[in-house]
Amino acid sequence: MTEPQTSFEVLPRDIAAYREGNTCVDYVHRFESGRPGPHVLVNALTHGNEVCGMVAATHLLDNEVRPKIGTLTVSFANVAAYESFDRENPFASRQLVHNLNRIWSPEWLDGTQDSPELRRARELRPVVAAADHILDIHSTAQVVAPFWVYPGFARNAAAALAIGAPDIHLVMPKGLNTGTPLIQHGRHGSEEGEGVALVAECGQHFLQSSADMAIEVTMRFLAYFGLVDRDASARAASPPRRFELLATPLIKTESFGFVRPLAGLETFAKGELIATDGPHEIRALCDDCTVFMPARTPIVGREAVYLTRPL
Repeated sequence: MTEPQTSFEVLPRDIAAYREGNTCVDYVHRFESGRPGPHVLVNALTHGNEVCGMVAATHLLDNEVRPKIGTLTVSFANVAAYESFDRENPFASRQLVHNLNRIWSPEWLDGTQDSPELRRARELRPVVAAADHILDIHSTAQVVAPFWVYPGFARNAAAALAIGAPDIHLVMPKGLNTGTPLIQHGRHGSEEGEGVALVAECGQHFLQSSADMAIEVTMRFLAYFGLVDRDASARAASPPRRFELLATPLIKTESFGFVRPLAGLETFAKGELIATDGPHEIRALCDDCTVFMPARTPIVGREAVYLTRPL
């Protein structure tokens, strides 16, 4: 695949000043209102090059946003990967060894393997478990409209629809089958559980519009749970477009390639060829099969594309 050009409007900055929070975990800050209410976690930098989350988290801290009710926790997750950023290879700092957003299962967290991501997830485990509601802020490799991602529980859908922007929803009826993301950790991964856990994919990693969306969705999320006042001047949300995840094939060979350049949200007719992967083919599973998060470059073992159908 041809390497698309990257526009750098927002870049990582030094966040060492945020290392010492008021918890026992580096880069985690907690603020209690002293009034009854939910405990909301805003998490940034699950992937090290997804800098819009850093912008939103530092916005909360720099502007001394404090909860009117309940508790607000702000965390920077994969700081080690973030600090490895190299403008000449800006996508490499997504992770150092493991994808921090696929290892939130007991098998990984209680297992014997070791990596910077596993050590960090084990540090953050009580932080994530303590939260009633979670907003995990992400961005995309390709330039594409922002969208929600969440397990297909009624509580998640109701919150995302009420919060509004983004107006595109990627619903995972059985969760993510390529690992356990942070928003599926513990009780948040159970249909019988309580508490909302959403990913906001805010746009391409290094665009100012993605940073702006990250701040907007963070403030909307906090307002929905009553921690801050609603912004009366906020733009009205557009009618939602919802998609159900059908499959997430993995890349099997170094010869993987899409039949045409894809950024996300393109549609294919049932059976239409989407990609070839050595002797294997990826074809549309239904009419109006819509793709999300197509791989920017082929890396064996990583996800090729998310295949969905409109709801």
